[in-house]
Amino acid sequence: MEAVVKTHIGHVRQVNEDSAEIMNRDDQVVLAVVADGMGGHQAGDVASQMTLQKLRESFQIADLEKNINEWQDWLLNSIQETNHYIYNYAKQKDILHGMGTTIVATLLLHNGYIVAHVGDSRIYRFAEGNLDSITSDHSLVNELLKSGQITKEEAEYHPQRNVITRAIGTDDSVEIDIKTLSYLGGEQLLLCSDGLSNMVTENQLIGVLERELPIEEKADQLITLALDAGGDDNISLVLLQTDHDEVDGK
Repeated sequence: MEAVVKTHIGHVRQVNEDSAEIMNRDDQVVLAVVADGMGGHQAGDVASQMTLQKLRESFQIADLEKNINEWQDWLLNSIQETNHYIYNYAKQKDILHGMGTTIVATLLLHNGYIVAHVGDSRIYRFAEGNLDSITSDHSLVNELLKSGQITKEEAEYHPQRNVITRAIGTDDSVEIDIKTLSYLGGEQLLLCSDGLSNMVTENQLIGVLERELPIEEKADQLITLALDAGGDDNISLVLLQTDHDEVDGK
């Protein structure tokens, strides 16, 4: 498997409140995470960094011998514990009151991968020429879209498109969407903050991901597209390229 992580402050923001990381272990289990922080006075910066720190600590001490269902339980519990920790930490400091962060995480195992998310950061899968969003935004605009109150075109330019309905750290507990997927073989997984997904169209994503280029170059091109479209938010991504033989569990 190949992997790359990129983050950029963008053209407008004074602070990069995104955090992104690829975490590895000796048993070749990989955890990829993107967190998009929110809150004034750099509180979003704190929330996203703390999220990665807590998950990194939990990941490194997790038992080596787990089946895929046990790993799913581990990821669910680890994100919930991280949420609880950040919520209590913010309550103790007025300057951090109300801080929170989105999260998208992918845990790659030998026989499949687990995806989890809270908020409006996204995970896309590109395989055999098709791009699928394997997360559904926890956002006000997506709720309006699903209920038929607005169209997909209206959603793209809605004035409240940045309002999210779930976040890590804003309440004592949080509902986490999580599922397990099988390898298709040779797929690319793109985890990104909305600084990318709001600025780059799905056709543009396909145009980059389908090229025969090193994934480092693909990641750079995606960042450039978001910047050229305005870059009015922080931009972060993790791009993963699975091996063609992983579909056979090798």
